[in-house]
Amino acid sequence: MENAGVGWIAAIIIGGIAGWLAEKVMSSNMGLLMNILLGIVGAIVANWLLGLLHIQPLAGWLGYLITGFVGACILIFIGRLIRR
Repeated sequence: MENAGVGWIAAIIIGGIAGWLAEKVMSSNMGLLMNILLGIVGAIVANWLLGLLHIQPLAGWLGYLITGFVGACILIFIGRLIRR
C-alpha cells in the first residue's frame, strides 16, 4: 500500500469502494466488511499478477482503486468456482 502512495485509512476507504463496485458488477451480495477486505486483498492479488506479467500498476489512489476492483472481481470469480 505504501507503493501505491496511500495510507492505511485511505486504503480501507478505497478498498471498500473497490469491493462495492466489484460486488455490483459481479452481482454478488456481501457486507461492508467483506467489500473492504475484497478491495484490499484484491489490490494485493492484482498487483502480484501484474508483477508476474512485468506490467507496472498505476500509482496513487486511482491506480489502487482500479487494481482493487479488478482483483476483487477475480476473487469473487474464484470464490464462485470453488463453491461449485
